[in-house]
Amino acid sequence: RMPSIFSYQSAEVDWCESNFARSAVIAEYYNTVSASGRLGLAPGTQELLLGPTQHGTPLLCFLLLAPFNLLALEEPPRAGGRMELCHLKVPLSLAGLFSMYFHMTLSYVGQLLDELSILWTLAVAYSFWYPQAYFPRCIKTRRHFFWLTGITTVISTLMSFVKPTLNAYALNCIAFHLLYLTWKELKKCNDKRVHRMAAVMVMWWALAITSWISDRWLCWLWQAINFPYFHSFWHVLIALSLLYCCPLVIYFDVSYEMPSFKPKLEYWPSDSWPVVVPYVTLEEPHKQC
Repeated sequence: RMPSIFSYQSAEVDWCESNFARSAVIAEYYNTVSASGRLGLAPGTQELLLGPTQHGTPLLCFLLLAPFNLLALEEPPRAGGRMELCHLKVPLSLAGLFSMYFHMTLSYVGQLLDELSILWTLAVAYSFWYPQAYFPRCIKTRRHFFWLTGITTVISTLMSFVKPTLNAYALNCIAFHLLYLTWKELKKCNDKRVHRMAAVMVMWWALAITSWISDRWLCWLWQAINFPYFHSFWHVLIALSLLYCCPLVIYFDVSYEMPSFKPKLEYWPSDSWPVVVPYVTLEEPHKQC
């Protein structure tokens, strides 16, 4: 009889961590715990848009929050900035919840929910922040781009059921497009702070993808030395990469959409701290009488 798609260990993917080694209920204990960091998005997203320096939020709280919480703008000049981040609250929170569910059960449904929630979160991010300068020639407005992104996402969702084992590889390949866009923008930017933040972002991403590939392809080695936890490292390292990626996205978005404002990348609590929270400040143009 075919196993239920909701049953434990019915997924087509099983990561390197030993199953039920530390809990009779949680299949992959450390993978589940490390995935729970995404759930920090739900509370306080709008408040964090005002910037960490105004609220004095402890550093630990920021590190526990989902990376998109760190898209901090000191004084958002348009309501759209708040609304766009609100649209990400639900998909990001669901991505964290479904990732925990997948690693806890290793069920087929959990696998698909985990992967599709990431796909739809990326679709929302692309819809709102993809630079209009890179739109295909046939797309003239942001509204048309919404439709293109939506149709592409629906097709990708249906295709994900064909061979679920390939979904994770396909999702990781999207990172190369994001890196390409970053490289294109850096060619037009002379701000050393922006280049530095991009370099740190790439460093964390390289460590993250190395951990992911190591867990996937070298599991025999890590199990031989009793250290099968590299997928947990992936969860933490990709979050650190997004910690720097998100302010960069906001920085370039402001440069395109609000050229009269002067975005600047800052670090909280100080540039000299070994662990910092990057955010974006805006210099509002003075009105002339």
